[in-house]
Amino acid sequence: MKPFTSWPAALALGGVIATCAAQSVCAQVPSEFQVVASGLNAPRGLKFGPDGDLYVAESGTGGTNKTNASQCPQVAPPVGPYLGGNTGAIVKISRTGKVTPVASGFPSSVASTGDLSGVADVAFLDGQLYALIAGGGCSHGNPLAPNGIARVNANTGKWSMIADLSAFGMTHPGQFDDAADFEPDGVWFSMIDTGGHLIVTEPNRGIVVAVESDGRAHELVDISASQGHIVPTGLAERDGDLYVGNLLYFPILPDWSRILHLAKVGSEGREIPGMQPQGSYYVADSKAGLTTVMAVTFGPDGLLYALELSDNAGFPAPGNGKVVRLQRSGEFEDVITGLNVPGGMAWGPDGRLYIADFSAVPAPMTGAGRILRFDVAYGY
Repeated sequence: MKPFTSWPAALALGGVIATCAAQSVCAQVPSEFQVVASGLNAPRGLKFGPDGDLYVAESGTGGTNKTNASQCPQVAPPVGPYLGGNTGAIVKISRTGKVTPVASGFPSSVASTGDLSGVADVAFLDGQLYALIAGGGCSHGNPLAPNGIARVNANTGKWSMIADLSAFGMTHPGQFDDAADFEPDGVWFSMIDTGGHLIVTEPNRGIVVAVESDGRAHELVDISASQGHIVPTGLAERDGDLYVGNLLYFPILPDWSRILHLAKVGSEGREIPGMQPQGSYYVADSKAGLTTVMAVTFGPDGLLYALELSDNAGFPAPGNGKVVRLQRSGEFEDVITGLNVPGGMAWGPDGRLYIADFSAVPAPMTGAGRILRFDVAYGY
């Protein structure tokens, strides 16, 4: 059972999705939804902006740039080597469903498996748009454009890097190191704004990092130090605490993923000598019973929702993605089923849930991505 952490769905999805598309059986989501945008290139994280529009990160289509071991450490086969380019982008979707390009030319990469990385997520800090880049760096075929965080002018489309997370990852490797699937530049995944700074996850190293608006970065917690290589992905915040979901390994082990509750250091007061937290946060608790978690968020009802890539044993397949809700009783409840390898979700100002569908697709399926809107009955 070998763990892969760089959008590993592509390892198994190539043939499955091609068959699915040919037979027109992919769109297995419930009837109570609307397609608000389509034709997107592997959409990932999404956030609503101050203007009320929905901003969506697109991985792009990679490119043709190559690097080799004499230039930098490479990602081991079968995932590597990568081909890089500048095809990552951000688009926005208006209330009426109009799709408008916001910014383009971000680093994008495609693995030997067809796996795509590019703009992983977006966030707004003090009204300013930021993009989390996961398709950059020499090991991804983009030696002049590292992974990191870019400040984006949402009006002009111009952007500039404020934080080099490729370099940060090199000096913050995480305690658990699995050379079999090590990504030198990282696979930076989720980003939220909280407490006056941006917080991001890096699944390969198992770390959570805070980045200030001036680009200064510091590690908040090394999840791998206590949890091993569980591949932390989606990220949410409530009352100063963080909640992180994890993907875990492939082949998929249903119900083995969980949500970790990260509390600030100093709130526990019961450290055991030699086991003190090494960062600003520590793993205070967890809730098991999930599968391949990609995103977590709190709903308008105050309950925690998790987006699952694929909940069946084996490898990811279209139609097996879903959204589950953690009820006050402590039980998980299916809210939406039948999603197609989804990668991001966000609650809108209209109280509806927006989901990026066909996110973890291989390169031949670029353009299949879409954003779905659901009316969700709130929990109590």
